[in-house]
Amino acid sequence: MQDPLAITRVNRKALEKMLDHYSLEQLNKVPEGFTNNLIWNIAHVIVTQQLLVYKLSGLPMMVSEEMVNAYKKGTKTEGAVTQDEVNVVKELLFSTLDQTEKDMKAGIFKNFNEYPTSTGFVLKSIEDAMDFNNFHEGIHLGYILALRKAV
Repeated sequence: MQDPLAITRVNRKALEKMLDHYSLEQLNKVPEGFTNNLIWNIAHVIVTQQLLVYKLSGLPMMVSEEMVNAYKKGTKTEGAVTQDEVNVVKELLFSTLDQTEKDMKAGIFKNFNEYPTSTGFVLKSIEDAMDFNNFHEGIHLGYILALRKAV
């Protein structure tokens, strides 16, 4: 069986390139016509993966409540982030996936709270959450690719 996080890792490598190739000013810029910036979108996918996979499984997340409150669905860019905050986001891109992989192998995902997504798809299992997360990250990668042309 292929790594269930393979698609997510490919997406995260693309996000890491954005962090490596854009300045702090560019990462923080909210261009006219957009509601969020590059760094918000990148942090948002990390938070969303944690909410979908861990919170819906009733397990502790690897991100702070402060980060969840800043980047969960329904939030928007509220101010500039520092380079230290960018560094934390960059580290979380892969540390969260590495831990998810370990936790999957350890079989800790035993319960799952059914969740109807905003697209109308109902998540009923950890597998659904992982699949939906890839779909969600792909949407945000597309948004980021459009956004980067405006910064």
